[in-house]
Amino acid sequence: MPRIIKDGAITEDNRAGIDSEDRSPGQGQICTLQQWQKLTHKQGSAVQLEPGQEPTPLLQDLEDIELVVINFSVFTDGRGFSYGRELREQGYSGELRATGHFIRDQLTYLGRCGFNAFDLQEGADLHEALNSLKDFSEYYQASIDSPQPLFRRRENA
Repeated sequence: MPRIIKDGAITEDNRAGIDSEDRSPGQGQICTLQQWQKLTHKQGSAVQLEPGQEPTPLLQDLEDIELVVINFSVFTDGRGFSYGRELREQGYSGELRATGHFIRDQLTYLGRCGFNAFDLQEGADLHEALNSLKDFSEYYQASIDSPQPLFRRRENA
């Protein structure tokens, strides 16, 4: 069973991957956006967004979605960071997972945008990646995980 980093720990991924040919994906399976839009019951669903697929169609059902996977086709494509931030700003509280081509150095920034799970490429050292989430202990800029910039936090201390 594949392993991922989720909520600061290495864990097994019990979700079935995408089968874009499946006309009626079952419970526990990750759907493409098109498959997800056709689901009659979205409670506990999982959907994967590809680059160029903005999260707008998901916004009215955020409370029902258990997992949103955002695929990074190349590590230089930053749209997934914005998608994650938008979902969290709109109130999504479920699992937000990054998958595809991102690198260890981006994990901290993905976390600051609201991602709490990471499906790294095969062969990646998960323990090394997990440790990279602790690379920084303080940030100057505001983000999803710390909505006030450092100077405001200092004023309020």
